[in-house]
Amino acid sequence: MTGRGSERGRLEAVVDRLARTLERLGIIDAERFRPTMDLAWPRIVTGFAIMSKQTADLAMVGVAVGVSGTAGLAFALAYWEIVAMLGLGLAGGTVSLVSQNYGGDESERASLAVTQSILLVVALAVPIMAIFLLFSERLIGLFGAEGETLAHGSTYLVYVAPAALFEMLNLIASRTYTGVGDTFTEMVARAGGAVLNILLSGLFIFGFDMGVAGAAIGTTLSTGFVTLVLGWGMTGRSYGRLGMEPSPVPVTRSGTWIDLPLARQLVEISAPEIGRRLAQGLIVFPLLWIAATFGPAVVTAVEVARRVRSQINSVNWGLGLASSSLVGQHLGANEEDEAAAYGAAIIRIAIVTYLVMAVVVIALAEPLATLFVEDDNIGQTAIFIAVSGVSAIGLGIDGTASGALLGAGDTRKPFVASLIGRYVFALPAAALGLVTPLGVAGLYLAFLLETFVPGGITYWLFRRGGWRAVSRRYRPSSDAS
Repeated sequence: MTGRGSERGRLEAVVDRLARTLERLGIIDAERFRPTMDLAWPRIVTGFAIMSKQTADLAMVGVAVGVSGTAGLAFALAYWEIVAMLGLGLAGGTVSLVSQNYGGDESERASLAVTQSILLVVALAVPIMAIFLLFSERLIGLFGAEGETLAHGSTYLVYVAPAALFEMLNLIASRTYTGVGDTFTEMVARAGGAVLNILLSGLFIFGFDMGVAGAAIGTTLSTGFVTLVLGWGMTGRSYGRLGMEPSPVPVTRSGTWIDLPLARQLVEISAPEIGRRLAQGLIVFPLLWIAATFGPAVVTAVEVARRVRSQINSVNWGLGLASSSLVGQHLGANEEDEAAAYGAAIIRIAIVTYLVMAVVVIALAEPLATLFVEDDNIGQTAIFIAVSGVSAIGLGIDGTASGALLGAGDTRKPFVASLIGRYVFALPAAALGLVTPLGVAGLYLAFLLETFVPGGITYWLFRRGGWRAVSRRYRPSSDAS
């Protein structure tokens, strides 16, 4: 046996032992663990790499510029998050239709769903790019930013504007590959782009002394690179010996470009998911505004904690999307009980995984804080990091339960759950810090409520099982087809 074959054999043995252990613990059956992990691990690597881009940018800007740079970047990234959430919401509808139609052997219809998604992305992204270019100072000024903080934030928005279209197209391509069960191809493209982003940002920030502008240019160039790489496979072209695969539901210039009934289904599924994602993203604006009343150091601490939590939540990139894909594919094949079994098992895996990661983050909170801030701000930042580690457990539950509902096309109830958690519970808790002695601790409470409340609601919705009936409207065999 060759060395490479021996290594693969050892890895297989480790995976088999882990599968049997999880089965004995009642977390997931061994036969379901393999397809779940085959889908999840490349997405986890992808998510970790992508989240590392902004985390690394924040750390490098902190070293090169200081608190005014990190605070300005925090404000600008709040607007960038709107781009990501719009793209994720629309891509959520894409993965639902692609997975169900591909699972039901309707590849042409799945391909047409992708085309509708691309057209909608262009319609959304172009106005956003124009707004970033024309109104950057006004947008950052809404947070009450002044002086250097205002200048750094507006500069980032101007230089990152073109990346809005690239990022949204990348999300559609990524979810398309997930929907057909191929997470390796998107992993290579997205992780490669993330590494390129860090290298370019470091070069521009330190090599050319461009500060925040360097971070934005690095993001734009690397995101465009990923669009080119994924676009190659999305049009059915081979990657040769790279191990990546062309999409089995390729986008072509021939045939029908617009299918109104299918576009309506895409909008019907995506609209609540866009709303849910925007609810997650828009809460950042009032929270950062409240944090700004306590000074740039607290703004930086909040943003660092959010970036650390995003790194933890990379696991949801894999488990949440595996849940959507596997639940959707089994529903498309009219296997409702198997879809429910996969959804429940993946939620259990998420709970165990996020508990372990929360303990690790709490233990390492202070060393992590030193990577972003100077001595005077380490204590405050470390507390926020520890709180973010605990709050990530709620994200794990919410992401996998919502993923299962998304695979069924049931996106409205998770949207409502997100609104309730973030705007009925989290935001008022943060605002209490402005009018009571609670102070900054109100932001700690908000971090916890914004994840655990939606997580509890979506888990309850999954257990109720109403998503089974919803999915029957979107299957290939439905009248709507």
